[in-house]
Amino acid sequence: MFKVLITDHISDVGIRILNSDENVEVDYQPEIRWEELLEIIKDYDAIITRSRTPVNKELLDRAEKLKVVGRAGVGVDNVDLEEASRKGILVVNAPGANTVAAAELTMAHMYAILRKLHLAHEDMLKGNWNRKKFMGEELDGKTVGIVGLGNVGSQVAIRCKGSGATVIAYDPYIPREKGDRLGVELVDTLEELIKRSDIITLHCPLTEETKGMIGAKEFEMMKDGVYFVNCARGGIVDEEAMYEYMKKGKFAGIGLDVFSKEPPDDKIRRIFEFPNISLSPHIGANTYESQDKVAKKIAEQVLKALKGEFVEAAVNAPFTITEGFKDITAYLELAEKLGNFLSQYAGGNFKEINVEVRGTISEHIKPIVAYFLKGFLAPILDRNVNIINAPFLAKERGINIVETIREEGLNFKEFIKITAKENGKEYIIGGTAFYGKLPKIMMIDNYWIDIDPYGVILMLKNKDVPGVIAKLGEILAKNNINIAGFRLGRIKKGDIALGALQLDDRVNEKIIEEILNIPEILEAKEIIL
Repeated sequence: MFKVLITDHISDVGIRILNSDENVEVDYQPEIRWEELLEIIKDYDAIITRSRTPVNKELLDRAEKLKVVGRAGVGVDNVDLEEASRKGILVVNAPGANTVAAAELTMAHMYAILRKLHLAHEDMLKGNWNRKKFMGEELDGKTVGIVGLGNVGSQVAIRCKGSGATVIAYDPYIPREKGDRLGVELVDTLEELIKRSDIITLHCPLTEETKGMIGAKEFEMMKDGVYFVNCARGGIVDEEAMYEYMKKGKFAGIGLDVFSKEPPDDKIRRIFEFPNISLSPHIGANTYESQDKVAKKIAEQVLKALKGEFVEAAVNAPFTITEGFKDITAYLELAEKLGNFLSQYAGGNFKEINVEVRGTISEHIKPIVAYFLKGFLAPILDRNVNIINAPFLAKERGINIVETIREEGLNFKEFIKITAKENGKEYIIGGTAFYGKLPKIMMIDNYWIDIDPYGVILMLKNKDVPGVIAKLGEILAKNNINIAGFRLGRIKKGDIALGALQLDDRVNEKIIEEILNIPEILEAKEIIL
């Protein structure tokens, strides 16, 4: 018999699912006091919470029988994931359950600012009847630009197309086939989307890549009179820049559900001065239906986890070390580094990825693939990715993973080679572990190279002529950036060379632009491992 404690309010739908299992005893205490929780947690196999209950080290230290933590929602900020992992406690959540709710709220904001519904409402409450004052615009015939064509973005696209809009989208991690199925044109650059769109709506995760993605440069490129909606994450937008362009008259309407600081501080609230702005306090998931879906999903995930079944929404999962795994820990680390490098170097928009494992380590191809996928997906997803959920997430994104086993290689007995394909392009990355302990990236595309997969790495493609390194070193020195190591690979003398500089500090966009201005340098990209 499994005992499940629910410490926050969830929909009855989830409680009924748990109660329907004869092997589960449910204890529903949504108002339990912290002191009491600490006293009784030792008796439970699972705990289901929302954001009110902190699942911290103090609680986990007392949870003698705890096997599963279920977060009824997406965010897990209230859960100490590291401590849970250390104790072998699985943490699951309920991603995707609020997709329709978030999409519908986006449409509500969009229609509100197009038709000035919120302003007409306020005016009528004052006793006025000003029909001519609230002239609006139609969604029909507009070009809607969607940044992020994931679950929510796709639902917004469907609704906009149903209203007669032309929909374009920018998402470097979504295959064009998905855009074709939705009748959405996937554009190659964010700049193209911004310049073409009458309405721009954000539906991308907040990651290191997307933080501050919409700033002064992007607002400048937008059409005058653009409609701008953000129901994704506040940190994606530079609100200071938004305020400045609001004062310049850039926007016809603004719809916001999220902010970089919540509740917004006085600095952010300056944006609220805009006449046609529609606001809501981060309520994208606040529908009865959404809460039912969340409760249903978390109940199902907790039951699967308790029974040892595959859990698609695992936030963490400590890898079980069995016989032989200790000998390949360096290769597992290498696989994760290869994945992380690939997604930063070539993007995540691949239809097929072949994971080829050579030598005796090939008997452990399953965990090697899982670690590779964890590294590959982590930089591009706004959720915790681990070796349990990574294969599921890859499948969800339409990536076909091919596993190949080969005998010992000619150059290295043990070798991991990744081949990623999309739209006729092919990227290859591979590596080994020296002495079975030191992970090394040894191959990028057709170039043999030797890279320690740690820290800041500046990848270059340049013409193989004298003087390139001197020019590059001058720029880095001028910006007080030290070169910790340098590796060069080339296929043919005087052709194109591949360089890898390991740096002590990160390079910003301005420095990258300066490097690309060197005539002999064809490509430059910063990789963080």
